[in-house]
Amino acid sequence: MNNELSTPPTEASSRWLNLSQQNYIHQVSIDCVIFGYEDKQIKVLIPKINFKGDFWAIPSGFVYQDEDVDQAAERILRERTSLRDIYLEQFRVFGKADRSGKEFMNRLIELNLDKVTEKQEGKEIKGDYDWFTKRFISIGYYALVDISKVIPQKSFIDESIGWYTIHELPDMIMDHNQIVEKALKALRSDLDEKLIAFNLLPETFTMKEVQELYEAIFNKTFVRTNFQKMILDLNVLERLEKKFTGAANKAPFLYKFKK
Repeated sequence: MNNELSTPPTEASSRWLNLSQQNYIHQVSIDCVIFGYEDKQIKVLIPKINFKGDFWAIPSGFVYQDEDVDQAAERILRERTSLRDIYLEQFRVFGKADRSGKEFMNRLIELNLDKVTEKQEGKEIKGDYDWFTKRFISIGYYALVDISKVIPQKSFIDESIGWYTIHELPDMIMDHNQIVEKALKALRSDLDEKLIAFNLLPETFTMKEVQELYEAIFNKTFVRTNFQKMILDLNVLERLEKKFTGAANKAPFLYKFKK
């Protein structure tokens, strides 16, 4: 884990108690896997929920009644990354009949009774327990971002938010680890048909950096000459000046993606 943003506890309890009163479509959620690339590793942006028990979850949210699902995903991503115009791909719907947050919510409430109850006429009332524990159909999206431009933002319910390498993810709630696995599989499949990997790189890059990115995504090594020919044959890169590093005869060329 690195680059984690953390602050003291927030007033999450008072807000999550009444989520069902918002104008959301019930039992439909958006789950977003936000991929970044840094230090030759694929990373995922993951918040930690601000309750006792070490609960982690990928950035998620709900859809307003008058909102397109793509608009909802874009809104959730903008709120978590501070970026607009993010590459976004809907990759799967998660809708098994037994998919619910009941087990997670039971454990959270058990450990956090002081945060998840409010008093009405002297009686303790749990918040939107039933609303959260019903079966939810989740629409999965993955996003590709230039990690250097992201300013991670917590939601009202988060204790912290940070980047985690794809091979060292925390144990998350419900099926969120599996959602990340499916998102990575979809990304790998999409790379064969779509020129999207460059969304993870800065505006200019070397051919070596492109190869290192692909190797991180696929978790395997490519032969340098074959890889460079494959990428150049796509005719999607514009070659720029050399990237001088002190040894002019070894300086690699910089490239950028053709718009």
